[in-house]
Amino acid sequence: MSSHAMHAVQALNSAFLSAHPVAAQQAACHLATDDLLELFQQLSTSEMIRLWDGLMLDVASVVLQQLPEKTVRKILQGGDPVYTARVLVRLPAAERQQKMQLLDSGRQRELSALVQYPEDSAGALMDPRFLPLNESLTIREVLHRIHKFKPSFSRQLYIVDGEGKLQGMVEMHRLALAEAGDKLTELTEAVPGFVTATATREEVVEQLESHRITDLPVVDIAGRLIGIIRYDALVDAVREESSLDILTMVGASRDERALSKISFVVRKRLPWLSINLLTAFLAAAVVGLFESTIAQFTALAVLLPVVAGQSGNTGAQALAVTMRGLALREIGTSQWLYVARKEVGAAFVNGVAIALLTSLGVLVWSSSLGLALVIASSMVIAMVAAAFSGAIIPVILSSLGQDPAQSSSIILTTVTDVVGFLAFLGIATLLSGML
Repeated sequence: MSSHAMHAVQALNSAFLSAHPVAAQQAACHLATDDLLELFQQLSTSEMIRLWDGLMLDVASVVLQQLPEKTVRKILQGGDPVYTARVLVRLPAAERQQKMQLLDSGRQRELSALVQYPEDSAGALMDPRFLPLNESLTIREVLHRIHKFKPSFSRQLYIVDGEGKLQGMVEMHRLALAEAGDKLTELTEAVPGFVTATATREEVVEQLESHRITDLPVVDIAGRLIGIIRYDALVDAVREESSLDILTMVGASRDERALSKISFVVRKRLPWLSINLLTAFLAAAVVGLFESTIAQFTALAVLLPVVAGQSGNTGAQALAVTMRGLALREIGTSQWLYVARKEVGAAFVNGVAIALLTSLGVLVWSSSLGLALVIASSMVIAMVAAAFSGAIIPVILSSLGQDPAQSSSIILTTVTDVVGFLAFLGIATLLSGML
């Protein structure tokens, strides 16, 4: 092929990928491995990542194992972290670690957290090496994929849509008896049961007992299929659950939290209570800086808890949503900017609405336009700062390898109090002539 023809092909590939990303991703999954590897080498970094983030997991894992290290680094560094983690977990542990060594330390920590699940969760029990089948395939194409990737499976294969969401399943015996030109959707059956990756062992066992199934699909928070709990793992889960029940019958705790010794509880809680005390003094010191302003305008002391309360609630909402996203592997730490931008935007709109209502009430109560202006402006500032803090604090703690559930609320309370008090009393001092 001439150089002009190569440039034309590359331009067509780029245009198709930009205009029809989903169709391009689905078409790429049907390419031979060598052709797909060659395609990746022809794309720019941004185009390559766009294509990568939509590949079927089995295809992506094969591609990742054969691409040059330089290309692998670009993909793993720039790809969607949640999707990338699902591909990495399909690789052998030694090879996965080798790929991770290509990345910077921050990205390594993020992906390491996303590929690991709590010991007693469905994510830890599942086999991530499964063969997903797109609902648009024909039986001939399904058999070709089975022959090409040679997956480990038992009686069922699972069907997903273009976004990887679980749509149904097909029994192997029906697949073997079907005509080659039939559509896979004609054989699709409803999935009797499934669990999320963060489901506990008890929920896994409950699904097994309710539906009498041999394989149990595992999905993420968005309903995307990420693994299968095989029959032997289900049996082991039942056996483990039974042993835990026996321990519970004789008074032993499953995780030794509820029945922990007082000395253990004190040792874990006292340091954080001490830190909380120090942060409370920090907030008090901020208030002390404006002691003369408060003494001059006593109404400020009445309204101070209003600002702190609203900013505290805003920060707690952002904190809860972000921590849930991290816990459920819905987001990675590298997506902090998107999460923070979303929370700050929502807080600004809510802050303006609440500030208008509050300032109106203050104006009626105090007949002071200056005081209404002070509380309105400080409330918007405090709520925006609280939302940003609530979104960013658990991300920072997670990236540092710390448990965000243990200390996020203490740090958030400090930030919301200090910023809220500083904004309210600082603006009041600047506009004291209007009060």
